[in-house]
Parts: sequence; structure tokens; C-alpha cells
Amino acid sequence: MKKSTIWILGIVMGLSFLSLLYLQISYIEEMVKMRNEQFDESVKRALMAASKDVESAEVERWIREDISEAEKKAWEQSSQNSSTTTTQTQRFMVASPDGSMIELKTFTNKPSELPKAMISRKHGTKTIPQTSRSLVDAIKNRYLYQRALMDDVVWQMIYKASNKPIAERVNFKNLDQYIGSGLIDNGVDLKYHFRVIDRDGSEVYRCSDYTDEGSESTYTQPLFLNDPPARMSIVKVHFPGKRDYIFDSVSFMIPSMIFTFVLLITFIFTIYIVFRQKKLTEMKNDFINNMTHEFKTPISTISLAAQMLKDPAVGKSPAMFQHISGVINDETKRLRFQVEKVLQMSMFDRQKATLKMKEIDTNELITSVINTFALKVERYNGKIDSELEATDPIIFADEMHITNVIFNLMDNAVKYKRPDVDLQLMVRTWNESGKLMISVQDNGIGIKKENLKKIFDKFYRVHTGNLHDVKGFGLGLAYVKKIITDHKGTIRAESEFNVGTKFIIALPLLKN
Repeated sequence: MKKSTIWILGIVMGLSFLSLLYLQISYIEEMVKMRNEQFDESVKRALMAASKDVESAEVERWIREDISEAEKKAWEQSSQNSSTTTTQTQRFMVASPDGSMIELKTFTNKPSELPKAMISRKHGTKTIPQTSRSLVDAIKNRYLYQRALMDDVVWQMIYKASNKPIAERVNFKNLDQYIGSGLIDNGVDLKYHFRVIDRDGSEVYRCSDYTDEGSESTYTQPLFLNDPPARMSIVKVHFPGKRDYIFDSVSFMIPSMIFTFVLLITFIFTIYIVFRQKKLTEMKNDFINNMTHEFKTPISTISLAAQMLKDPAVGKSPAMFQHISGVINDETKRLRFQVEKVLQMSMFDRQKATLKMKEIDTNELITSVINTFALKVERYNGKIDSELEATDPIIFADEMHITNVIFNLMDNAVKYKRPDVDLQLMVRTWNESGKLMISVQDNGIGIKKENLKKIFDKFYRVHTGNLHDVKGFGLGLAYVKKIITDHKGTIRAESEFNVGTKFIIALPLLKN
């Protein structure tokens, strides 16, 4: 499958999962909003009902107190008058707001003119209608009297009740019951706390178990809606468990969202694995294609040296013969190193490389490597210079691997040289803070800053655009980094694009 096809498929499926997750989150938010609105409406209805219950209780108390007292006086006066007078006149007066008295209606009742003893059975049939009319008149008179008293109570409530302290107007225990029953009637079975604020803004009552938890969402309701605004007292109610109550109602959606999120993560991981496998496949192909070239480098050097040995002039010069023999020997070692490097890189992620440690004079080792590598550099009209200034070059290391490290750094310089500039290599050693410092510097194409931190990653190769003339496994610098780390050393790179690259190695001295 093409990489572009995988990308398109991944993007489409990723957007699908994200859209599904977004819709679920939006649905949960909408449900939470709706539940909040329902809860708010239910609480408002409950508090309104409680307010009406408080007003009804006050009205009932006023009526009960005023009518019972007025009836008592009226009936006492009526009984007294009926025994002493033959004609009774009833007048109903009501106090007006300005204090004056207003006459509502006057009724006159005349008792029977005949003595009771004179009313016989003979005349009984004629007195029944008159008795019935008297009862109707009495009921009517009572109704008018009660209504007059009601009007008086209402006037007093309007002009006097709001002046009384709220503690005298409301039974707070009953208010608690009104609120509780109102909430249950509206489907809110949740613990609540309330407090009462008077017209001056002072708190006059709070429930016995009052806490401030959840008070950031408080519901307010006037206790007496008909009071003047300046004299209005209010009750404030809040619910400590409101948040849990709201989210419990939508909790069934949480597992669905979690499953969708898990699927999204699984999909992302799957796409990552697919791309990683594709990348490894490409690396494998590059490895197979480039392995021959990597092995041909030392073979070509050996072949060149062997051809030089056929020259009769070389046979006449023992020094030249010795030099070419050494090159063949070193390149043979390097060929072995390449094979060993490939075999050992598969184990680097799991365990340390097997090191055969011994005392090594680094200056001598680098000199030997330079002599071996000089032939290859000269083929590119290049030059190797050295400044081996380390006064204490002795380290405890694996000679084969350290030699291969230097070879790799020099080989990279040859691979990434600028085609229009002759290669210049500088190898230096010096001591610094109880360490042996080694630097390999070239004047090649350099490395961009964004790639500099990745060059020691396994299989990583710096992109060179559309050019594929630089062969390699992407293992060389990873191998170098691993060997230096296993020797308890450090390596870093300094580079400037189109100027060159410098690798600096720090290794502990033998005495340390």
C-alpha cells in the first residue's frame, strides 16, 4: 500500500473518531445543560410553592386571630341586646387606611311580637315561613359580617404586616417543611441548606446543619411576593450535592466516551505501527541495497593495495611494501568490523556490547588509523592532518571498537564531503579535566540544526533531497554513540550547514 494511501486512510478514520468523540462530548454537555435547566425550574417551582404556603399560613393566622376575637365580642353583644330590646339594629364598620370608619351595611331585626305561649299548633303552619326567613336572614347577616371582617383583615395585612419583623411572620420550622415538600413534589429529592435574609440584608435564620458547600449556586425566592420591594425578605437555598446529582444523570454516557477514546488511541497506535513497519521495510531494503557498497569499500582498498604490490618498484622499496601490507591488514580488520557491527547492532537495544578491555595509547591508535585511511582520502584529492597533543593518551578500552569509532567518523567525512571542495580532515587529541578528548573535524556539507539532535538515532539518516549517492545503513553514528557510552564516555556534534562538522569525544583516562 502506498504511503499516501495510508495517510489518507489514517486521516479519514482519525477525523471520524474525533468527530464521534466530539459528538459524544457535545451530547453530554447538552444533557448536563438540560438537566441543569430542569433542576433550576423544579427548584424555582418548589420555592414559589413554599412562598405561597408561607403567605397562606400568615393569612390563616390573621383571620383566625381577628375573626375569633371579633366573633366573641359580637356574639356577647348580640346576646345581651336580644334580651333587653325588641328591635336590634346591626351596623358593620371597617377602618379605612386613613383611620376613619366606613359603614358597610345596616340590618334591622324585629323579634316576634307574639308571646311564645300564644303560638299554638293551630297557628304553627303560618309561622313556619316566617321562621325560615329569619334563618336565611341570620345566615346572610353572618356572611356579611364575616366578609366585613375579612376586608378588615386584608387592610390590616396590607398596611401593617410588612412592618413586622420576619421572625414574627414566619415559622422557620414550617418553612423548612414547605421547602422540603415542595422539592419532593417537583422531583428533587436532594439534601439542601437554606437561610433567611430580612429586608435590611441581615441574616435572621439558617438551618441547623447549614454549610457553605455548594453555595456558589444559590436559589433566591421572596417570602412575601406582595410586600413592597424595600421591605421584602428572601430565602436562599443551595444544594451541596447538586454537581454530583447532575452528572450522575448523564454518567451512563461516560463509558461510551471512554470506549471511543480507547478506540481512538488504539487506532493512532495502529497507524503508528503501520508507518513504523513501512519505515523498517524501507530501511531493510536500503540495508540490502547498501550493504554491498559498505563491504566493497574495504574490499576496493585491499584490491588497490594488491595491485600496487604487483608494481616492481614497490617490491624494491621495503618501506612502501610494509606500508601497503599494513593497509591490507587494516582494511581486512575493517571488513571484519563491518560484519561484526551489523551483527551486534541487533543486540544493542537489549544488552551491552561485549568489550575486550585493555590499555591503549590513543595517539598511536589514531596514527595507525590515519595511515590506513590516507589512501582513501587521497583518492578524493583530500588530506588528513593531525594534532595529537594529549600528554596522557592512555585509556582502558576495547581496541577494535575504538578503532572502528574513528574509522566511522572519518568515513562519514568522506561520504558527506562537498563535491566542489577538496576534503580536509583534522584529527586532534588533548587532555581536559582528567579526560582524553578526541575531535574529528571536516569541511563537508554539514548538518542542519533540526537534524543535529537525531544523528545518533538508530537507522536515522540525514535527508539529502533527491540525491541517493550517499550509501549507508543508518547505523554508523548509532554504533559510535553506543560504543562511547559503553566506555563511560560522551560524544557530541557541532555543525554548520555547508561549512563542516566536528565530532568531539570525551573518554575517561586509565588512572581515573
